[in-house]
Amino acid sequence: MVIKIILLVVFFAVMLGIGIYSRNKAKNVNDYVLGGRTVGPWISAFAFGTSYFSSVVFIGYAGQFGWKFGLASTWIGLGNAFIGSLLAWLILGRRTRLMSQQLDAKTMPEYFGKRFDSKALRVAGSVIAFVFLVPYTAGVYNGLSRLFGMAFDIDYRICVIIMAALTAAYVVIGGYMATALNDFIQGIIMLIGICLVIGAVLAGKGGFTEAVKQLSLVPTDPTVTTEALADGQGLFASFFGPDPLSLLGVVILTSLGTWGLPQMVHKFYAIKDEKAVKTGTVVSTFFAIVIAGGCYFLGGFGRLFGDAPGIVDAETGKVAYDSIVPAMLSSLPDILIGVVVVLVFSASMSTLSSLVLTSSSTLTLDLIKPLKKKKMTDKTQLRLMQIFVVCFIAISVVLAFNPPTFIAQLMGYSWGALAGAFLAPFLYGLYSKKITKAAVWASYILGVCFTIFNMIVPVIKSPINAGAVTMIAGLIIVPIVSAITPKPDQEKVKEIFTCYDKTVVVKETENLGE
Repeated sequence: MVIKIILLVVFFAVMLGIGIYSRNKAKNVNDYVLGGRTVGPWISAFAFGTSYFSSVVFIGYAGQFGWKFGLASTWIGLGNAFIGSLLAWLILGRRTRLMSQQLDAKTMPEYFGKRFDSKALRVAGSVIAFVFLVPYTAGVYNGLSRLFGMAFDIDYRICVIIMAALTAAYVVIGGYMATALNDFIQGIIMLIGICLVIGAVLAGKGGFTEAVKQLSLVPTDPTVTTEALADGQGLFASFFGPDPLSLLGVVILTSLGTWGLPQMVHKFYAIKDEKAVKTGTVVSTFFAIVIAGGCYFLGGFGRLFGDAPGIVDAETGKVAYDSIVPAMLSSLPDILIGVVVVLVFSASMSTLSSLVLTSSSTLTLDLIKPLKKKKMTDKTQLRLMQIFVVCFIAISVVLAFNPPTFIAQLMGYSWGALAGAFLAPFLYGLYSKKITKAAVWASYILGVCFTIFNMIVPVIKSPINAGAVTMIAGLIIVPIVSAITPKPDQEKVKEIFTCYDKTVVVKETENLGE
């Protein structure tokens, strides 16, 4: 217990110290929200990666999908790395940085409002972002409950309050730069921690080969796969697992979904220069391979711990997915459990800080500022954002204290609604001059209304698959609606797209020329 507490105290002290150190770099709105658009490659890459992966992935998703798909769940992590990170940086990174600066947009709703010349789109986007980011934040807290039940003999709510207070302190004081610097340190902790944990867990099962052998002997659970594959042996150690179609849905939602999440895309707004884009692409992809690939790979061995108390209810046969990973870690030495606690805290705080900063900035800049008749000073906007940081954290803490039973499912709906509403118009808006205002509204309506309808009447039972379908539908509908609705003012659009046509001078080492 002493070791665990010492590790946490040191961790908290470093986080708070960085917040204080960054206070001089957050004296105006641009610096507070974007770090003055001067964030370097390594910090940008780690900020992207640590915002991507939280306790929801470590505790919830790794346990749930590892149990359902076995070792094939590793594909989810690889999809996160190559689709959610590599392709996101290649396709969105540079263009997002250039166009957001051209439009002077600091948030995703502000991008929609200025790109498509509509204050209503901006306001509606801010409401969607706020509503569906709240349950996401509560889910981050909720993922910590099982872990702290295993590691500490104290009320998990005390840990939530400490975590919330610390996050609020360094975000309010230091803004984006504080979160980015903390993300860098937290990312290093995550990289080291996941490698140590995987090695220790597999060693406890006789090593990698022996663990895979044991997993291959586990019969398929007929409740989570198709009848044709029921009771098949060896599928949990196979290449695509017992249910490849459902696995594909998870890969699409958790990978492609990041392209439309405001807190993820926001990282591209703050990139410093071309070098930061190139280096950030490589570093971010490597980070995701290790962290996401490692988490789901570890979760793939969850069924080897199926006899641990609290995982499977003897009467109902239901599986407590959130208990799987803590059960896998419970037999580790105290020093490693301490590392795991700091690891999950790091993942959760980095995601949480990104979420609260995104929510507070979009409420201030995209909802209150456009609707307020009098012009708001820079100082007023900054103070409002800091107040909303505290309010947003307080709301999520209340939800985390007494989370509804569907909070895990709501995570899938949260991603589905946000990415379903934002992904298609954001992506097409960066590349095409033909996308119309009506198409953006169509995407908003599709993403939100289908998600809410499916929550009430589950046409698609899995919220993960529902979210994946919503995103793909948006990518189809936006160009169709744009083709049949009035075109935007081409002169204004051409002016916006001039950001891609400006001539710059570079060294011969960067461009061979003719």
